[in-house]
Amino acid sequence: MPIDQKIQSYVEDFVRQNKAAAAVEKHLSVAGVGLRPVADHITFRTLDVEKRAKEFTAEGFSWDKALGNNGIIEYNDWWAKVYRRAGFPAIFIDQAYDGKRGESSLIPGWVKQFGDQTLHHVAIAVEDIEKSIAALKKLGIECAGEIVGARGSDLRQIFTKAEVKNGQAFSVVELTERHNGYAGFLPPQADGLMKSSVEKAYKSSK
Repeated sequence: MPIDQKIQSYVEDFVRQNKAAAAVEKHLSVAGVGLRPVADHITFRTLDVEKRAKEFTAEGFSWDKALGNNGIIEYNDWWAKVYRRAGFPAIFIDQAYDGKRGESSLIPGWVKQFGDQTLHHVAIAVEDIEKSIAALKKLGIECAGEIVGARGSDLRQIFTKAEVKNGQAFSVVELTERHNGYAGFLPPQADGLMKSSVEKAYKSSK
């Protein structure tokens, strides 16, 4: 299957399983846009980043070694790599650290339940994150926590409230506002986003 179709298939599967994504996709489709063209990045969770990345490196995606610490984006108990190819959303793939450092990570449990062939989230590139949040609220879509990143900063992000599947936080939509040509992923922001979405999901499911 051509890589264009593969990525479209992953996004379509995500839309089928995430109500927030379905609502956004419906409105974008009215204008002939759709969700895929405005995707900033798509995220997979896995137990082995290098192994999972082979599907994309075989199609011309390259590991972005300029990010993080020699290409490794590090967090408290998990880490990630980003793969890029011109004309496509970035592929963000994460996993828990091996051993004691990764014991507190949510990723292994998520992968055990949902596998690593489905997206954890799709990030949508937006011009004004506050306006996007307000528009989503009118559609009945709530966001989790507060916007991470100050006004005018290089990167501002927020997750929608997580879709809950089998009692566990499953997937989210991310709103991403970028400035100054910044194409990176700030570690403190991603870690905070993950925690805020999970806490919000569990509170809503109790």
